[in-house]
Amino acid sequence: MRIGIVTQSYYPRYGGVTEHVHHTAVELRRRGHEVTIITGRFRDGDEERHEQGVERIGTNIMVPFNRAFIDFTVGFSLRQQLRRLFHTYNFEVLHTHSPNAPSLPVLAVQEAWCAQVGTFHTTAGRSLLQDLFCGYLARTTIRRLDRSIAVSKTAEASTRLYYPGDYRVIPNGVDVERFHPAVEPIERWQDPEFINLLFVGRLDPRKGLQYLLAAMPEIVEGTAGRARLLVVGDSYLRTRFEAQVTPALRGHIHFLGHVPSADLPRWYATGDIFVSPASGNESFGIVLVEAMAAGVPVVATDIPGFTVDEAKDHLGSRLMLPPWLEPRRAQLMQHLSPIRMPAA
Repeated sequence: MRIGIVTQSYYPRYGGVTEHVHHTAVELRRRGHEVTIITGRFRDGDEERHEQGVERIGTNIMVPFNRAFIDFTVGFSLRQQLRRLFHTYNFEVLHTHSPNAPSLPVLAVQEAWCAQVGTFHTTAGRSLLQDLFCGYLARTTIRRLDRSIAVSKTAEASTRLYYPGDYRVIPNGVDVERFHPAVEPIERWQDPEFINLLFVGRLDPRKGLQYLLAAMPEIVEGTAGRARLLVVGDSYLRTRFEAQVTPALRGHIHFLGHVPSADLPRWYATGDIFVSPASGNESFGIVLVEAMAAGVPVVATDIPGFTVDEAKDHLGSRLMLPPWLEPRRAQLMQHLSPIRMPAA
């Protein structure tokens, strides 16, 4: 089957949607389908390593939305380029990610003439602007989808506010052959004198790194100087976060920036505790699943997007530990207890 996948989030920009798209394409190809990913170009990115079966049109820029920065594809002839690609590949199915997002996804849904699937990744509250814009999209675009998918019940509930209909919840998955407890850690950061707290993700405001940084003085003091925070990820806000670190803590907080995707499992293996202090508007939290697959204890905030829907079990306000680490729960929780979120 000839399948097209449209996404504004793709390599070299790492993130949950990027990984979702990549692994979906890999699995579909493994099953014998012809898959082409349609996405934007990056002005300063290393795209060559990810170009198998990829068509790039327009240019991706970063724009603020939903207390984060998202990719937004711009170009003077996106609609015409999409039409040309659709004629060239003659897709039998088009799968658009975030089909309610301008500009590339919306244009793709409007221009396609084949069977269409849309996956909704976003959790956001209501606003007047969205009320006006989403009403237009519901009438002109979303109704063209033959099937609708949400990555979590939280994402489904948020999407239903604007686009009523039938949704199938298909959670994000991770490659357990890649993320598993037997992966070798990064030797440089292995030191029995330190407890490695690991943060992985884009440095967006809603990811909550600022709250973890604010808690670090008390965490370091409470662990007799043993706590060390490793920050894997980057964004335009990195310098602002770095400025939050006092001279006394510079030996305990390390900003590592973007790391190669191939090395990410080793970073999880390097962490003693994975921490995700996100403050809201999260649909799933794929980094939590990666950490758990790697066998790393997880501390996460109690927000709807971090709820394990089917099990009705919360990651927030407590530790999710593999059985062999359960006896250390009280000790580990004490280490992270100073993290405080602002009142809602």
